[in-house]
Parts: sequence; C-alpha cells; structure tokens
Amino acid sequence: MNRPLTLLLGVHAHQPVGNFPEVIEDAHQRCYKPFLETLHAYPEFRFAAHFSGWLLDWLRERHPDDMELLADMVRRGQVELFSSGDTEPVLAAIPHRDRIGQLGVLNDKLTAWTGVRPRGAWLTERVWESSVVPALAESGIAYVTVDDYHFLCTGKTADELDGYFSTEEGGTRLDLFPISEALRYRLPFAPASDVVAYLEEQAAAGRSAAIYFDDIEKFGIWPETHDWVYGRGWLRAMIEGVLASPTITTATYDDFHRRNSSRGVVYLPTTSYSEMNEWTLPMPAAGIYAELLASEQAAGCGERCRPFLRGGIWRNFLSRYPEANWLHKRMLGLSSRLAELPTLPSALTAALYRAQANDAYWHGLFGGLYLPHLRRAVWSNLVELEAGLDALQARPAVQTLDPDLDGHAEIFIHNPELQVVVRDDGLAAACELSSYRLRHNFADSLRRYHEHYHDRIGRTPSKHQGDGIASAHDIVRCKHPISAADIVPDALPRVLCLDRLNDVAVTDYQTTETAMAHFVRPGIVKRYAINAGTLTVDWEFTDLAGHGFVTELNLAMPSCDGFLGRYVLADGSIGGGFGQPLQLAQLAQLANEAESLTLEDGVLGGRLILRTNQAVALECRPHQTVSQSEAGFEKIMQSVELRLRWVIPDAACTLRLQLSILPIPS
Repeated sequence: MNRPLTLLLGVHAHQPVGNFPEVIEDAHQRCYKPFLETLHAYPEFRFAAHFSGWLLDWLRERHPDDMELLADMVRRGQVELFSSGDTEPVLAAIPHRDRIGQLGVLNDKLTAWTGVRPRGAWLTERVWESSVVPALAESGIAYVTVDDYHFLCTGKTADELDGYFSTEEGGTRLDLFPISEALRYRLPFAPASDVVAYLEEQAAAGRSAAIYFDDIEKFGIWPETHDWVYGRGWLRAMIEGVLASPTITTATYDDFHRRNSSRGVVYLPTTSYSEMNEWTLPMPAAGIYAELLASEQAAGCGERCRPFLRGGIWRNFLSRYPEANWLHKRMLGLSSRLAELPTLPSALTAALYRAQANDAYWHGLFGGLYLPHLRRAVWSNLVELEAGLDALQARPAVQTLDPDLDGHAEIFIHNPELQVVVRDDGLAAACELSSYRLRHNFADSLRRYHEHYHDRIGRTPSKHQGDGIASAHDIVRCKHPISAADIVPDALPRVLCLDRLNDVAVTDYQTTETAMAHFVRPGIVKRYAINAGTLTVDWEFTDLAGHGFVTELNLAMPSCDGFLGRYVLADGSIGGGFGQPLQLAQLAQLANEAESLTLEDGVLGGRLILRTNQAVALECRPHQTVSQSEAGFEKIMQSVELRLRWVIPDAACTLRLQLSILPIPS
C-alpha cells in the first residue's frame, strides 16, 4: 500500500504599497479574516502562509485579534510562515544588497512576532533568475516555491514533480518546490469533493506530495469566490474532506523538507508562470505567441509543446513600458546613492524598500502599472528618498545622464523644492516634474498602448463549463462602456510640454552646446528653468508670425476624476472637475495670480497654478486608458491633458508658460 500523499498547501497574501485603505479593509473582511477563522478551527490541518511585510504591518495594527489567530497557529505548529522581500519586490529586479536588506526586514519581523525564524520564502510572481540564489541563502532561506512550469521547461515530466529539487549558484545551494498548475486551477474553483478526489487519485498513483502555493485572494476576493468559499462552505468541505481521507495527510513545507531528501539537482531557466510569459510580450509579438499556442492546442500538442514555447520574461515589462523603465532606473540610481552613504538612515532605507514594491512596475491580469495610485506611491517614496539624499549629499544643480539606457540623455534640473527632467530625444519634453514638498511627480502618466487583451473587447462573455465557479481567466467583462476610440494607441509619450507647430509634432529639437537646458530647431529656441517651486518654459520664435503653436501637458493629479480635483478659474469660479472636459476659447493673459488658472487637488493637498505671458486658448480633458483587472475591462484616468494654443503674434517674440506648485492654503 502506498504511503499517504502529503498535501503541501500554501497561501500568499499581498496588497500593493499605496493601495486604498478601503480596498485592503474589504480584502480582510471578505478573505483574510474568514480564511484564518476557518483554518484556526481545524488545528490538525497544517499549511503554510505568506503575508507580505507591508500588509502584515497594516493588518496587525488594525486587526490584532484576527492576526493573533495566525500567530497562535504558528505557535501550535499548524502553520509555517514564509518570508520574502518585505515590500514584495521582484528580487531579480533589485540589487543584491537590497535583496539582503528586504529579506532581512521580514525575517526579523516574523521572528520577533512568532519566535520562529522562516526557512522558506515566497518568490514574488514566481520570477526566477538564478542570480537571486545567493541573497536567499545568505538570508537563511533554505527553499522557495516556483511553478511546475519552470521545471517542465527543463525537460522534467509532471510525474517527477512530487518533491523538492536542489539548485546552486556559484556553489550556494537553494531547494525548490514545484507548485502544481493542476491544483492552482482547481483551488478553489472546482467543487471540494472533486479536489479531494483528485488528491486521492494522486495518492493512488504513488505520488509523494501535492504542492500548492497561490494567492489567498482567490479565496474570497476574486469574483464569486466569497460566497462560494465561505457562504456555500467550499473551504470547510475541502478541509474536512482532506482530513477524512485515509490517503491524504497535510504538512508544513518545513516538516516535509526535513523528512525528505532532494530529488536531485536542477537548473531552471529565467522565467515566471506561463501566463506571465504571455503578458510581458508587446503587440504584435503577444498576438503571434497566442496564435502559436492556439494552433498547437488545436493540433493536440498544446500541453506537450507549451514548456518549449515560453514567450517573454518579466524584465520585458521594463523594455516594453518606458514609464516602468524610468521608474525602475530612477529607483536603481537612488539605491546606489543611498548605498554610498557611510551609514544608512533607516527612514531613507524604508522609503527605498517601499519604492521597490513590484506592483507598479508591470501589468498583467491585474491593473499594476495602469493604476495611478500604485505608481504614485512608488514615486512618492522615490521623491522623499531623493530629497533626503540631497540634504545629506549635495549634487549638481544641472546634470546630464542616461539612467534609463534608452540612448537619449536626460537633463536633470533641480533645487530644494523642485526637479524637472527633460529628455533629449527630439521632443524636448519633460518626463518628470517632481515637487519635493508635496512628494509627487506631476509627469507620472501612462500612454495608451495596444494590449493583446484589447482584441477581446466586444466579445460575448465566455461561458464557464462544468461544476464549480469560473476563475478570472475565463470571463470577459466590461466595467465601463468602451469604444474603439478608447483603445487607439498613442504615437507619442504622455509628457509635459510636447509641442506642435501647425498641428504637427515638433520632433527635431536639439540641445545647444553651451546650455544643456536649452533646445533649438529652425525658428524656435526652447528653454527650461526653475526658481523655488516654479517651472518656467520659454519659447523664442523667429519668422513664424501667424503660425499656430500648441504645447501639451499631461499632468498627473492624484484626485483623477474624483470629487477632490477641480479647475479654479481666474474669477474664483469652479470650471469643473478633472474628469470633465473644459474649454476656454480665449483665456486672457495669465500674467499674475488674479489671472491664473489653478488645478487644485485635495488628495494631493496641493495646487498647480498656470500662468502665461500671452493670451491663450486652453483645452482640458481627462486622459484615460483601458486595462483589464480581475473584475473586467475598465477605463482609468491617468492624467489631465492640457493643450495651450497660441497664434504666434510677431516675427520675433517669446511665449512663456509658468507652473507654480504650492500646497493648498490651510
């Protein structure tokens, strides 16, 4: 008779740094709390759990009694807590020193809380690169979980993946548990009896372990799951079915690891779970890849060939989205500056770690990069970190660098209140405008991209087949009405001071040799300058009288289309909210406070005052993108698009735009 199959069940709980408190609270009430209460009632059911450090702090502060259930389960040996980077970074995307630091923070936090130091780690988004092995091992981690797909890509078969394997990097060992995709797609979507039957089939086949580790949010937050898992009793039925089975037992990963030997050495390719490898590809490559997978599936070869049709890797998000790349390279640059200090201030280190949270750097089934509040949280921490570093270690007022490695220099102009970064790529537009006082980057927008999933918009919602409930992968929903015009990709980036002459984009600006903050092209000299909290942009025109000139600003206003964001006109009246279009056919010269246009943002606690030295026509409208989430396709406001339109009055003249950034008066 075969020995019982060991079910190694693990759940991963995470909320992005900067997520809305009401969203986290809802997640706790609908998922974390009922999950912990249910499992606490079955002390003989052993499992593993990972709570990202930032979320753990939030929950322990606001729901100490609920989190005490988890601590109690650790003390009685029922649950094993896994570590990770404290703020849930993709370890492969941050420097080795920060991997060690991030892991150490959560290791120490868990040890101090429960008295048990973690031996296992959750690998964020299961992004595997062998370069992460030394940091994990140096941090006391003995094993991590990755997908069985990672192993299949090496030529392993599914039948071999019922234990753990070992790898090494430079002689440093780390053990690897393969997460079963078959279980990931069953829990919690298939009926509990079917799950138990599947596990018993695996036991009958002589398999040693069934390995599961996936998002706990699937147990209550994903559509339909709260009622299914708790209201209709799926979780209790699954637990009781497993405990009643004579051929299934449960264990923590630590117990299994100590009692069983490695299945041998394995070297995994750089990869993540299979869905991620598709999400990371841009169009048209993503479409070609999907067609290839579909054709192999139709030919009956899908499962056999899938490990060898791997798509892209996680880092492709950084080359695919320049906005993510700029965020990432700014983070790396500030990490290097911080590391150069003789002592590391804890507040600045914490800001860096928060800025390394993975969610705002990529996009797949969930909003991620497309969610302005997540990007804003990263930028807020980066701006705070940079201000702190500048106070400790001064840098030149003007620097020319290429931190994002795109082949175009960026000119950094800063003072203690403000920083503007202008890219020398022919557009002479600002890709960053950061206020140190408000800890905000006003240039933090996102252009419209052609996403592969846009091709699904307009299709009839798919019908889930069989018993149980559908996963978010199976259904096409639209949260908002979406038209073809909403998904037309942008030809140019969403930046500040993108110029058009006679409605044609100006793309041939060049920097002058004597002043890198000045740009020239035939008939125009463009200059950027900052003074305290004011950015001034001048355009000097020669022999262009009567020509139309437009500059476009895409301003990231945290209120977006909420009720706390509004235009305040020169007479003090309200022109509307940021989510509404506004046209001022011929706005008088905005040369002083009384004649200015103000963008007031209650979420930010700040205002942006716009002035010009010539009369101007002004058009304002929300810039929106369309993305997918677990709840369906949705429109998301990324920024306020302002277009300032002049007719050049004279053969030799200067147009001036001033943006003053101030807190809202108390």
